[in-house]
This record gives sequence, structure tokens and C-alpha cells, in this order.
Amino acid sequence: MGKGREGFDGATMSSGPIEDLKPHDRRRFFVEGLMRALRPVADYVETKLPLPKVRTVLRPPGALAEEAFLDTCYRCGNCLEACPAGAIRQFQSDDPVQAGTPYIDPDISPCVVCEAMACMKACTSGALRLVGVSEFGMGLARTRPEHCLLSQGTPCGLCVQKCPIGGSAIRIGPSGSVQIVETGCIGCGVCQHHCPTVPKAIIVNPEP
Repeated sequence: MGKGREGFDGATMSSGPIEDLKPHDRRRFFVEGLMRALRPVADYVETKLPLPKVRTVLRPPGALAEEAFLDTCYRCGNCLEACPAGAIRQFQSDDPVQAGTPYIDPDISPCVVCEAMACMKACTSGALRLVGVSEFGMGLARTRPEHCLLSQGTPCGLCVQKCPIGGSAIRIGPSGSVQIVETGCIGCGVCQHHCPTVPKAIIVNPEP
């Protein structure tokens, strides 16, 4: 008796010509063969084509997209030294890809949107492009009303008052709650820095 064909799930099909198989067995035979053929391709794609690196921290203004930024940045520290507010810090990490790269922690010190555009001008690698304020693209503020003093009936509004961009980025809406204008927010982190609540009622998410 001839040896049976083993299916993808380990089951053994009857021996003989494919034409002798029942229609559903024949379909399964071809599907399993296709899956076996495609598995090396999928393995290659997973190995050779890793997912794009996602930005998880706020980069200084004008930063390239995360993957290009990591490939371009010299980790030289020029932007740190140039920042008049001392807002830019150097990433401390065991990951050699991230180690030494500049980032901003709004809870410690936000970008103050200086007129000098100091960090971008100090960058010699091109990782930080010299762009206008509207193109800073650092991130986007997001409100958490459950923590906001205004939502609890307590006067505040510091996030709106301190924003260097003004009403085109953040404002108090008709309902009395804080509203973020997505087209105007540049992600500088000033609102998060000055928010008095713990946890913060407004945070800035990095630009993807």
C-alpha cells in the first residue's frame, strides 16, 4: 500500500492521484501546499523588514521621523548646549540605538519656543531641520478631563495662559473645558509642565 500524504495539520490523506481525492480534501491539499510555500517568504519578511521605529519620547523641534532621526543624529550634544531653557536632555539607555539621543521631558522642562531656534541651528547632522514654529511637530497635547480642576469647578486655566502659541493651539471651550486645537498644537509641552494636578490633566504625546 502506498504511503499516504501528510496534511498541514498532521493528518494523513489517502494515497493515489490528486484527482481521486474528494473535493474538500483536494482544496485542503492545495491550501496546505501554498502555506508551506509562503512560510519561508513570511519568515524572510519578519527578519529582513522590521517594523518602523515608533517615537516614544518628545524629540526637539524640527526632528526627522523617528527612524530617520535615529539614523541621522550624531549624539553630539550640540542641541543640549544650545537650548536656552536647558530643556533638552540626553537619553540614558542600554539600547545603543537610543543612547545619547536628545529628548524633552515636559514635566522637567518644556520647549520654550525660543526665537533663536537655537537647537535646530546647532544641529550639524540634519536630524533637526530648521523649520518655522508651525512645523515644530514635536507632539500633540491630550486632555484628561477627569483630572482637570476646571472639570471639578475649580478655577485654573494655566495650560491655556502659559501656551506660547495661544488660542490657535489651546483654549477654553463653550462648555468650560480645555480644548486642544490639533492643527495649531506643536507639542512643546508647556501646558503639561504648568498643569498643577497629579496625575497631569494634560499630557503631550510624541508625534508619530
